[in-house]
Amino acid sequence: MNLISIAWKSLKQRRLASCLTAFSIALGVMLMVLVLVIFGAVDSAFTQRSIAYDLIVGPKGSDLQLVLSAVYRMQPPIENLPYLYLEQLKKDRRVVSAVPLAFGDVTQEGSFPIIGTTPEYFENDYMPGRAFKIRGTRVNGLLDTIIGFEVARKNKWDIGSTFTIVHGGADSGHVHDEKFVVVAVLAPTGTANDRTVFLNLEGFYAIAGHSKPVVEYEQRLRDFYAADPERLATAMAQLEAQKKLEAEEAGAGHDHAHHHHATPDAMKEVTAILVRTRPDTPFDSLSLTSELQKGYQAMAVNPVRPIQKLVTGLLGNIQKALVALTAIIILVSGVGIFVSIYNSMSDRRREIGIMRALGARRMHVFGIVLSESTLLCVGGGLLGWLIGHGLAVIAAPWLIEQTGLLINPWAVNPWEATLFPVLVGLAALVGFLPAMTAYRTNVADALNS
Repeated sequence: MNLISIAWKSLKQRRLASCLTAFSIALGVMLMVLVLVIFGAVDSAFTQRSIAYDLIVGPKGSDLQLVLSAVYRMQPPIENLPYLYLEQLKKDRRVVSAVPLAFGDVTQEGSFPIIGTTPEYFENDYMPGRAFKIRGTRVNGLLDTIIGFEVARKNKWDIGSTFTIVHGGADSGHVHDEKFVVVAVLAPTGTANDRTVFLNLEGFYAIAGHSKPVVEYEQRLRDFYAADPERLATAMAQLEAQKKLEAEEAGAGHDHAHHHHATPDAMKEVTAILVRTRPDTPFDSLSLTSELQKGYQAMAVNPVRPIQKLVTGLLGNIQKALVALTAIIILVSGVGIFVSIYNSMSDRRREIGIMRALGARRMHVFGIVLSESTLLCVGGGLLGWLIGHGLAVIAAPWLIEQTGLLINPWAVNPWEATLFPVLVGLAALVGFLPAMTAYRTNVADALNS
């Protein structure tokens, strides 16, 4: 009979104490697994894996607010950029793709954000190596929309559903007259796209109330293109033509707000621009960022850096604190194993003496006690690992619904790879003293006890 079998029989003789000590280890490991699974999902969502663009271009302001607004839709936008700047950026040799985003409204049901964009948004990956999967048709009409998976699920919408939107946010109370139609539904992505409604960019501009007075556009363009007289002159010519058109419509008694004629580029604005630079020249994004810092009233932000600062500075410390707490729980459980085995030594002196008298060597006895502590630590750890991931499987649907994160409950965090070697080391540490006590047991005294 090998040492493990003897140790297992010895633990079975003390079922209650053995189960309680192993369960204390399992509890600590279970808590650590849950912490790692949840924070692993958060880390995946707020890192480079969450966006396939190199830069986000927007009005100058807070880089964190720009990223939280454009990528995660968790903050209001800073301001808008002229649409003419988007056209200018597309012509830059360093830019492979420049996708506009226009924010402003929310759905009347569920208050999901409305974003105007172009078909190119869905042609690009939403994460590196992950393409959109869309059920339905392309956006063709001005009022056609593509909705995210969570929007469809929570509002019970599908292809053909119609809805209205609220201007400026859920608190404004002004509902647009237009009825929008769902023509496609996105498959789950685990990103903010799941909680977003996408409109054709031209349809976004055509919504009543989205245009401002021409005078306001004039001032904004003069401020933005103060250092570029040529582009400013082009924009002013478009605005003058628009003034003339509005004057003619007013003279004919037309209501300009309900005429969906083409909006001049000079009167269009975008909230942010998602930019992909040439992959073979990594310095393109750096040079473009540097150029914008000292040029127009715009800035380019690497979407990863501000989020990494946020995650590292806030969530990272929380994760470390929780992991440290669970490590303390495991350590205390290890002390419980030590006390349990050590206290059992006095009751097992005669048993050890009989084993020695039957030919067992000191090292055999030493190994049996160490095997007991190893079985308790590793067995409890394995049980805790299974319970932790099992609870994650059960809780995953609820967490996905509450947070929108795609959680893989069986994803193994790199920290988990060190868990069982650490438990083996803990078993050796807490079992060493009881094992030495058994090792030094005098056979004659033990048999006479």
